[in-house]
Amino acid sequence: MKLLKKKRNKIILGIFIIILIILLPNSIVKTAAKNRVFDTIQEIPYNKVGLLLGTTKHLQSGTINPYYKYRIDAAVSLYKSGRISFILVSGDNSRISYDEPTTIKNDLIAAGIPAARIYLDYAGFRTLDSVVRSKEIFGQTNITVISQKFHNERAVYISKHKGISAVGFNARDTSLRFGFKTRMRELLARDKMMLDLIFHKKPKFQGDQIEIK
Repeated sequence: MKLLKKKRNKIILGIFIIILIILLPNSIVKTAAKNRVFDTIQEIPYNKVGLLLGTTKHLQSGTINPYYKYRIDAAVSLYKSGRISFILVSGDNSRISYDEPTTIKNDLIAAGIPAARIYLDYAGFRTLDSVVRSKEIFGQTNITVISQKFHNERAVYISKHKGISAVGFNARDTSLRFGFKTRMRELLARDKMMLDLIFHKKPKFQGDQIEIK
């Protein structure tokens, strides 16, 4: 009986430790980004460049991905309100048939953003890549990250550890029912981010510097 009790206690302790490991980075990130992410145009300070984090335009059903649409809307609002002067679009272009940055650029132009004010980073395969490359390739040490709040929090946290002063402008979010899987993935993404920062993970690609002017 005592042996079974000890075994049960070990299992409970193991489960508790696993839960703590998963949830602790989430708490750390939220606390660190608490006063660095903003919901309204009136609150957010000016930065020369807005870093628009890419995502796929269409869902598997063929409908427009709301995360995509809301990020475009947020970037357009920031630019037209004078809170940013340029938009750096960072996304995945790992295949010839898949080009997030160009797709986003076309929709930004259609929404009234001048093409000359848009720069593209085709190697933004992960949030860490996008943030680090905004500094190392595009020379920015102050940026406004544009995505949903949960994504901005992680990007701002990465920025802090990479010598970048970043704020986040929160695009409209989706309903919890629609975005539940995304929220769950975000918990694991924050765990992986911590490991990447601890082990000084580098972007997949470097490249020549590009001046935003």
